[in-house]
Amino acid sequence: MECMLCPRRCGVDRSVTKGFCHMGDKIKVAKTMLHMWEEPLISTRLPEKSPFSCDEEDTPCKKQQFDTDSAENACSAAERAENARQSVDKTQNVRGSVNKTENTRRSVDNSENTRGSVDKTENMQGCTEKNEGQGGSGAIFFSGCSLGCVYCQNRDIRSGEIGKEISVRELADEMLALQDMGAYNINLVTPTHFADKIAESVSLIRDKLKIPIVYNTSGYELPETIERVSEFVDIFLTDMKYFSPEVSAKYSFAPDYYLYAKKSLGKMIEAQPKVIIKDGLMKKGVIMRHLVLPGLRKDSIKILEDVSINYDISSFKLSLMSQYTPSFCPDKYGELKRKITTFEYQSVLERAVELGYDGYMQDISSSTSLYTPDFRSQDR
Repeated sequence: MECMLCPRRCGVDRSVTKGFCHMGDKIKVAKTMLHMWEEPLISTRLPEKSPFSCDEEDTPCKKQQFDTDSAENACSAAERAENARQSVDKTQNVRGSVNKTENTRRSVDNSENTRGSVDKTENMQGCTEKNEGQGGSGAIFFSGCSLGCVYCQNRDIRSGEIGKEISVRELADEMLALQDMGAYNINLVTPTHFADKIAESVSLIRDKLKIPIVYNTSGYELPETIERVSEFVDIFLTDMKYFSPEVSAKYSFAPDYYLYAKKSLGKMIEAQPKVIIKDGLMKKGVIMRHLVLPGLRKDSIKILEDVSINYDISSFKLSLMSQYTPSFCPDKYGELKRKITTFEYQSVLERAVELGYDGYMQDISSSTSLYTPDFRSQDR
């Protein structure tokens, strides 16, 4: 059967040959784990006092001012500093143990003035929510990728060389195992090229799976694929990488990236038009991620401006990331062989605040490989 799952539209029979994604027609999983490094609403409960809270279980969140001095359960400055120093903990993996580090994502309070003042809430580990080997996002990292960014931090699995082939039934069992371990959700990482098989797996356990399903994607999606997975996806966690066709062609071999990412974002918002939070965790909604790249702050700002013109930005959260790590990029892309500057990130952040985006920021110090899982370890 010809594969038409992503915008590449390879049209190859993946039972015979591999597509651009480097994958055949069998599901291949590189790692399953309790992931502690995603956005707080996905992987850890937010503090009781935060800019994101709901009056009722099934109502969209209302943003409230977070006051670190008066919040009863807020971390002290000393505790926050200690959290920053304690970068490694242990959590359980479906197949064994993995390391987790602190997440530096912090909430952006866009009620501040347009100079970009940011009200930083607890980091991912949080003083008020101690994680005792449970919780976190139940991540399933699929091997292969339909985009193929040159600087990919998951490059070990992008080529498809790492991972284990499993059946539709086994994938369903992995999801249930993560749920049994206390995962807050099932986080499908780079799922596009297996979207059809994932749908089959979910259909086998729909009555048993009681936690949200997260579709964690590069954003390079066909709108019709998003419509298809919307039948079972509760949360869309989507990248919005580039605005310029020239830039997306150079670094991801996809000059039509923004065209499809923008259309697909619209389909995601259509499927999940409101962010629903219960007990500090997202149950439904859309998070749009953007990673600021070296020398491309103007491209970043164009994305933010264009999306704000075409969509209701109050209907989703923005995750503005600074964790670009140059060590993952080949030497031939010399312009990307450096970390982003504080100026680059801050200028994009300030524009996001001016436009009225609501969501998360990161410290510049998050530009490190510590946040990338070890896909070559023996434990999956």
